Amino acid sequence: MRRRKRARSRPEQLGIIVGGVALVGACGWFAGARMQSPADAAAAHRPPKAGPVTVAVERRSLTATVVAQGSVEYASPQRLDLAGPVGSPDSGSGDSGAGDAIVQRVTKAPVAGTEVKEGDVLMQVSGRPVMVLRGTVPMYRTLGPGASGDDVKQLEQALARLGFAPGGPTGTYGQEDAAAVSRWYGSKGYRAQEPSFADRQRLGTLEADVTTAQQALLAAQNPGSDSEGPGDDAGTGGEEGRLRLRAAQQQLNTANAALSAFRAGYGTKVPAGEIVFLSDLPARLDEVSIKIGDTPSGPVGTVTSSEVVVQAVVPGNDASLLHKGMTARVETPDGKEVEGKLVALGDDVPKNDAGDDTNAPQTSGGGSGDASAPVPVQISIPAGKLTKNANGSAKVTIEVGSSTGDVLTVPIAALHTSADGHAMVRVRRGTTVVEVSVKPGLSAEGQVEVTPSGDALKAGDQVVVGQ
Repeated sequence: MRRRKRARSRPEQLGIIVGGVALVGACGWFAGARMQSPADAAAAHRPPKAGPVTVAVERRSLTATVVAQGSVEYASPQRLDLAGPVGSPDSGSGDSGAGDAIVQRVTKAPVAGTEVKEGDVLMQVSGRPVMVLRGTVPMYRTLGPGASGDDVKQLEQALARLGFAPGGPTGTYGQEDAAAVSRWYGSKGYRAQEPSFADRQRLGTLEADVTTAQQALLAAQNPGSDSEGPGDDAGTGGEEGRLRLRAAQQQLNTANAALSAFRAGYGTKVPAGEIVFLSDLPARLDEVSIKIGDTPSGPVGTVTSSEVVVQAVVPGNDASLLHKGMTARVETPDGKEVEGKLVALGDDVPKNDAGDDTNAPQTSGGGSGDASAPVPVQISIPAGKLTKNANGSAKVTIEVGSSTGDVLTVPIAALHTSADGHAMVRVRRGTTVVEVSVKPGLSAEGQVEVTPSGDALKAGDQVVVGQ
């Protein structure tokens, strides 16, 4: 038996109709709220009205610095050259045997990185030493008996420092100097340069010339000693005898003069290539340009001081703020930090005497018309510091000024000049911007110290730096 569906009552039907109408109305409201007219959409995407860009005024201490990037280098580079041959010029070994124009060769090369002290053997050429002494006059000639000058006096002073004093420094090379040189060479295991084979031959020839002249003079003085008997014409021998006597005497005088002049320079010598004078010792052998077997005809290498410095360049405008004696903070990439001193600026920075500055930046000595041209500076470093950082980079910071305690600071961009030439800042007060007169002071790190009139400006105020 099928059940019959119960018919809805009138109130139920009315509720359903009202609910449907409400749902349709809600959907219509939602759709209307989400829809915009083209004008409304354009207005919604329009950028906001531009306003001033402001930064807060700060109260802080201010320190002005000059910062530069530099390099850690050994100080006082100087090129090493030999002034002449090592040993005798007519013998490759410098020995006193017969010369045969042997080509000189390096038999012991210098070693880069070693320290060289006064009296040390720098290298060997054909078995002969090249030694180092302190002095400002460069070696330029062979020093031996009869030589005189500042270089001889410099040698005598060096020998005295090494404990081989030849007597007082007279500036003239004598037998005492020769003996002192021989003792010095002997202490190093070498023989001083004695007269060469050619010298000894020359001496023998000159001595023979004197003997021959003496014999001729004796013969002229005794013209009858070789006669056959009384049959000779004594009359003709009178004038002729006087002429022979005069000529024989002149020949002897000439031979004696030549022998005396040669003997004046004959003896133990110091060849031009066997000493290198350096102004500062000890020194460090930085680079070596030769090796065993080479002919020492060019640069031997480069020496430097054993201490390091920092070389840097700064813009000319910054250089005008610097002076010698300023403290510099040096920082290396590995985190080391040391305090140094500004010791040279501009033209006072020592020039590279090693002859290898072709890649050095072009700088100004400070007299250039271009105020922005870079100027070289040199920073001294305490002994023993940063030697392991040689040939590396370093950051140099030099303090050039600081404020007295905490001061009001604003960004440099906040300053402008009024029509009457006064420095001004614009300060935002609520919705308005007012002009405040200030006196600018020290500037650093993009900030500038300002002093307002009265309380017109204080920390926290917003100054305009742009729009």
